[in-house]
This record gives sequence, structure tokens and C-alpha cells, in this order.
Amino acid sequence: MLVVGIDVGSLTVEAVVVRDGEMVAYSILPTGADSRQSAEKALGLALERAGCGRDEVSCAVATGYGRINVPFADLQVTEITCHGRGAFHLNPDTRTVIDIGGQDSKVIRLDDTGAVVDFAMNDKCAAGTGRFLEVMARALEVDFGELSTPAGGAETPASISSLCTVFAESEVVSLISQGIPRDRIARGLLESVAERTVGMVSRVGLQPKVTMTGGVAKITGVVRALSVRLGVPVRVPDEPQIVGALGAALVAWSRFLRRSQ
Repeated sequence: MLVVGIDVGSLTVEAVVVRDGEMVAYSILPTGADSRQSAEKALGLALERAGCGRDEVSCAVATGYGRINVPFADLQVTEITCHGRGAFHLNPDTRTVIDIGGQDSKVIRLDDTGAVVDFAMNDKCAAGTGRFLEVMARALEVDFGELSTPAGGAETPASISSLCTVFAESEVVSLISQGIPRDRIARGLLESVAERTVGMVSRVGLQPKVTMTGGVAKITGVVRALSVRLGVPVRVPDEPQIVGALGAALVAWSRFLRRSQ
């Protein structure tokens, strides 16, 4: 039987197709201005890659900030539950999940069954999120995915005192005008994101093993900085952006099994 999970985030929407409890296909598309239309397109693309039709879907679960705008969803579930479920499925020894998305970040602590024990979430501003790094990359005139490249050569990070996206951008522009090397600035930005995230980890209590999800997990400099500050390895799935959608699909699978009993 076939189920799907849809994660509608601020920057991207992901769709995951699960058959008999295992993922068979996924898609990632920009959310754009119309999250409902983007969810439909992401689902269509994922089903096409799975070689399936809409009529074969037994259950659909939506998550993410735009989950209420998914008309074909049978159920809406929070990102906390779905990221925890997805990370635990991929690595059953996961006890701490760090998710940094487009405009929010969260730290989730799991028990040995994968149930959520506690969590902390930053959803009041974009500080330390993908949007923050996107703006900073633009100020440094590098691609978002290349932030770790200039940072890799810097032994000493530049001090970034502000975590507010607007003020930090002005600070970066000022540092550039002062002739501070861009690799030092880039590393300072990555370290500032790690520092803010570690503060959230301390609120819920660090429990190894740690799995990182979300688009920022693709920025190796952030992952490296987090590992150093936490003193434990931070694992990243092969495709960290789809973990929330995978968790949603697994919730759909469990729901289908309960209904079919």
C-alpha cells in the first residue's frame, strides 16, 4: 500500500512516497508564492518518480508551517513529531534531532522508542536559520551552498555580534568594507549559527546520538561547528531536507495500518 508525506516549509516543499513502510521516491521544490500549488506539484513529481498514480494513495499527511494549505491531506501533524519520526526511522539510535529550516529552527529530544520527550523551537525570527544564511551569502557574493568553502580556509572567525538578520547583514557589509577577509566573515557567520543552536540544545538537554535535518544540514561548516561545540558527532542523512516529509509519510503509514485492522 502507498502513503505520502508532504512538508510545506517557508522556502521549499518536500513530498515523500512510502510503500509498505519504506520510502520509494521523493521530490523537493521551491514553495514560492502559492504553497498549495507547490504541494500539488511536489506530490505529482514524487508519485511520477515512484511510478504511481494519485488513486493509489491510501493516506496523505501534511506537516510544516503550510500544512493547513494542503487540500489533499487526510491529517496535519506538527514538524516536531514528523522530524523526530523521520530521524528515528533513518537512525534508530537518534536521541537528539537538530533541525534548521528556512525560517525556524528546533531541537528535539527523543526517548529510546522514538517518542518526543522535549523540544525547543525558534520561530519568532529568522536568526540562525536558512534565510539568515541565504541573506549573508548574498552579502558575501557566494552561493548559499558554498558558504563552507570560503569558511574552510579561515583559522580565526570574524566576530559577528548581531544575530538579527537585518543588523547582521549590515555588520557583514561593514566588515567587508574594512577589508576583513571573506573567509573569516563566513566562518564567523557559521559559528554564530552553531552558537545559537547549541543554546537551544542546552534547553532540552543533549543526548547522543545527534542527527541533523533541514536544508542547513547541507552546509558542512555549520555541521562541523556544531560537532565541535557539542563535543559529539553530528550525523546528517543523505538528503536532510526530506526528513520531515518522511516522518509525515510514516505517520500516514501507521494511520493506515490502524484503520485497516
